[in-house]
Amino acid sequence: MDGKLTCRDLVEFLDAYLTGELPAAALRAFSEHLSLCPSCVAYTRSYQAAVRLGKAVLCATEDEPPSEVPESLVLAILAARGTAATSSHR
Repeated sequence: MDGKLTCRDLVEFLDAYLTGELPAAALRAFSEHLSLCPSCVAYTRSYQAAVRLGKAVLCATEDEPPSEVPESLVLAILAARGTAATSSHR
């Protein structure tokens, strides 16, 4: 990396940046680019939010649906997931 980072470069290395795996020179280039590019700041924030939400979903438990969820909705979700609908889901 020559010290100048493009928006495309930022996207390609974003995961390494957020996990702290970038070498010092690349980290400086990232920080400089972010200080000059509001679009990449916004993109980085939305990427971080997406990662957080994804992790939250993966950590969520497979609790039973609340009783107020309509039976037809539960069956439609199960069908879309390819899960056999049984009466034990309630």
